[in-house]
Amino acid sequence: MASSEVDQKFLGRLAKTVEPTNPLLATMLFKILGLSLNLAEQLVSAKKKRRAAPTEHPEFLELVFHIIWLSREGLKMLEQYVIPSVGHESELKVLAFKLRASFFHIFVLFHNTPSVSDMNISTPEFLASMTVPPLSTPRMDKGKGVARDDDLESNNSSLQPTHALEGGPVGPPPGFGPETPASFLLPARDYLPEAHQYFREAVALAEDLLWGSHSLRLSVKTEYAAFLYECVHDAEGSRRLARDTIAEVYEAQEGMDDDMFGDACELVTVLGKMMKRGLGSSNNTLRSDRRTPGPGGTESPAPAPPPGMENAI
Repeated sequence: MASSEVDQKFLGRLAKTVEPTNPLLATMLFKILGLSLNLAEQLVSAKKKRRAAPTEHPEFLELVFHIIWLSREGLKMLEQYVIPSVGHESELKVLAFKLRASFFHIFVLFHNTPSVSDMNISTPEFLASMTVPPLSTPRMDKGKGVARDDDLESNNSSLQPTHALEGGPVGPPPGFGPETPASFLLPARDYLPEAHQYFREAVALAEDLLWGSHSLRLSVKTEYAAFLYECVHDAEGSRRLARDTIAEVYEAQEGMDDDMFGDACELVTVLGKMMKRGLGSSNNTLRSDRRTPGPGGTESPAPAPPPGMENAI
């Protein structure tokens, strides 16, 4: 997403490149880089918490609020300062458009209406199950026994009444209405069509401005394949994009430095896994999915990788 390692490398590299001529743009790129590093940790943590304890909603909800806030702020900096300044810089232009699609990808995953993901915090079932833990845990009172809530209530009337939301549903801050708890951060609406359009624009730019094995171009297409699978639920389209992108890498003739070559190999490995995602274990199924249309509509085997790339996926 907006937190991928390849994107982070280009953010830092391009910020240093433009710093002598455009300090403001460089500052914004560095800020987005810092935000991206923070966002990467938050996204990993959110996925782990959702898998490990899907019913512990308050903690997960707080984490998702932070993710939405980081993404919203990153998008603001990107649209206000970066995209208007990309000019004719090919890599910077592709990166900016890709990051915009990435932020919207996050909105779709966590805060889309209607929901398209099990990570979404705006579903009625999710909201209905969110409660504040009751405050009835016994407390030790300096060796004099267990201090209980009823003892405190009888000895200190200043604690009464208890807070209105104790044990009740978690709601938005005062003044923001009852629609969804995250609406004060981001409007509740359908972000899917806009996100899809931004990915198409980023892919078109990457194909027009960058060669087939360029790691930034691979980053764009890798996330787009993930978006198709996770949000659009187009498993076949995701697998086809992954397969075609790998073929483009094999056919590319341009040279790369060692760092970009390493990134490209890692992304090709990810794309190789995406190419098989959602398929059964049948060998026939896998073989048929690896075949590509040939002249006249006939199927032909997928192109063999060049020497040195046999184990890329």
